[in-house]
Amino acid sequence: MIAQPVALEPDRQPVLDLLRIGHRFGRLRAVDNVTLSVGHGEIVCLVGPSGCGKSTLLRIAAGLEHVQEGRVRIAGDVVAQPGRDRPPERRGVGLVFQDYALFPHLSVIDNVRFGLSALDGAGQRRHALAALERVGMADYALAYPHTLSGGQQQRVALARAMAPRPRVLLLDEPFSGLDARLRIQVREQTLDVLKRSGVATLIVTHDPEEAMFLADRIAVMRDGRLAQAGTPVDLYCRPVDGFVAGFFGDVNRLSGVVRDGRVATAVGAVPAPLMADGTGVEVLIRPEALRLTEAGGDAPRARVTGARLLGRSSLVQLRLAGGDEEVEIRARMPGLFIPAIDSFVSIDLDRCQSFVFPTNGAI
Repeated sequence: MIAQPVALEPDRQPVLDLLRIGHRFGRLRAVDNVTLSVGHGEIVCLVGPSGCGKSTLLRIAAGLEHVQEGRVRIAGDVVAQPGRDRPPERRGVGLVFQDYALFPHLSVIDNVRFGLSALDGAGQRRHALAALERVGMADYALAYPHTLSGGQQQRVALARAMAPRPRVLLLDEPFSGLDARLRIQVREQTLDVLKRSGVATLIVTHDPEEAMFLADRIAVMRDGRLAQAGTPVDLYCRPVDGFVAGFFGDVNRLSGVVRDGRVATAVGAVPAPLMADGTGVEVLIRPEALRLTEAGGDAPRARVTGARLLGRSSLVQLRLAGGDEEVEIRARMPGLFIPAIDSFVSIDLDRCQSFVFPTNGAI
């Protein structure tokens, strides 16, 4: 089932509208009938596996790819449709690329001034310094890109994109070149800058955790189509299919059949209220939905086959009876929880993190 785009909040008028966008590269349909809007002050993240069309869609919004099908509107003005494409510099968009694309022979402030040709020299310097101040890089105005860390270069690229005060900001994998610890720090700083600026922002990322942290809304793409769009809570707690559920974290996959509005599994019954009896289904259960305690009582029992501390949580591998054969599943427990191999634990299932989908993928 293809989800319909989620409407903007009433006080958020669309600034960027992508309307029924379609795009081909030869015989490959890279984007297929995608409609998506970004409102004033809103951050929308485009996510999906490699080759799903998310970067192509962003490039169409920027004017770096010609529109083959559909329309692009910015602040209500049609800037692209078949046979009519306004160039990027006349669309009122700011771009931050994956490699930042800073000019190595220019100082930081001259990099930021580059897109301010409509102003005189004094105006360029004033706007450039203000943009650098917003991202905490004013003290590096006279430095050159090669002397900066990756995180500092990213902030300079953000300042350059924001200096002309664009209506829409487009970022393509802006944190992918940073190491894990620096990535967390820089994206926190970036989120603060974006929220204070109030600019409509579309971010492409392959990292679901990054999207959950940054976005007001997330749009998940698969094979060129929009699989689901909504708030982070919507996508994590109410996925429309197994692909979306699995994209936002590890899942245990069990099979079953609906009986009396429920599916019996090795870890307990899971509700399936909208499905007919006899429907074959796949049950997806997040590892964190399995709460483990010392074996006892009537709860399902499982044998521990492995346990590893991952820092903030522990991953426990389990084996338990599931009909005619044993079932292997994984549970994630907060903090340190390392039961002995071949010991037994009881399982309590959080059904709010369990999802049931027909095996044919349709609802």
